[in-house]
Amino acid sequence: MRKTAEYLAGRGAAPAMRLLIYLGQLARLGLEIIGSIGKPGIRWRLVLSQIILIGIGSQLVVIITGAFTGAVFAAQAYFKFNELGLGSATGPVVSIAMCRELGPVLAALMVAGRMGASMAAEIGTMRVTEQVDALRAMGVPPIDYLVVPRVLAILVSMPILVGETIVFGMLASELLTVQLFGVPAVWYETQLMTHTGVPDVLTGLVKGTCFGGLIVLISCHQGLVTSEGAVGVGRATTRAVVYSSLAILVSNLFLSLLLNLLLPTVTMDL
Repeated sequence: MRKTAEYLAGRGAAPAMRLLIYLGQLARLGLEIIGSIGKPGIRWRLVLSQIILIGIGSQLVVIITGAFTGAVFAAQAYFKFNELGLGSATGPVVSIAMCRELGPVLAALMVAGRMGASMAAEIGTMRVTEQVDALRAMGVPPIDYLVVPRVLAILVSMPILVGETIVFGMLASELLTVQLFGVPAVWYETQLMTHTGVPDVLTGLVKGTCFGGLIVLISCHQGLVTSEGAVGVGRATTRAVVYSSLAILVSNLFLSLLLNLLLPTVTMDL
């Protein structure tokens, strides 16, 4: 029994303990961020600059991602549905999938790859070059100066980016289905509007906001705990993208279950 306990402590408990410590650090950082947001003196100029970097800078990426994802999904759905005589169901299926799942998840993954790495690298470089310590020495809390503007910016930007992903995905799917497959445009749009409701759109926007919070929390944390010089910055950047992506995919399941309970579901009567 003693050997078994030692084995579990050495093999199994260490990763579990590291996970608990990591989650505790994220929770502590989250509480510090909430406390900083509640204080006066938010640097709105930094928030605006981060909105430009995150929101405007990521638009092209999410638009391309949403458009091609919507087109591919529409093609695959039409091929299968047409065999069953349900080609007109392509529009509602694509719109609901884009609103509820594909739009928020893919937009968040693109932002995590683009801005999560950037946040971790920028803050990590400041950490290893002792610029973060210099901020503390000047009486400027690093959370207020480095993290809060990014949090506010991504909470503003993510719903817009998710909305653009959804809209361009639906437009691309309509263009492909109507122009290439010959589904009547009026029928396609009528079916889409009939079976896509406000709960579908709200689900995507809420998910996008939650995913944005996870991205900035994980990425800024990786930057703030960076060590070992340039090698540490590289590791922090990689971990920020990987951890953010995993957090998005894992939390998506629980958000889907929760939002389907809280928001009225859309009844599809095809």
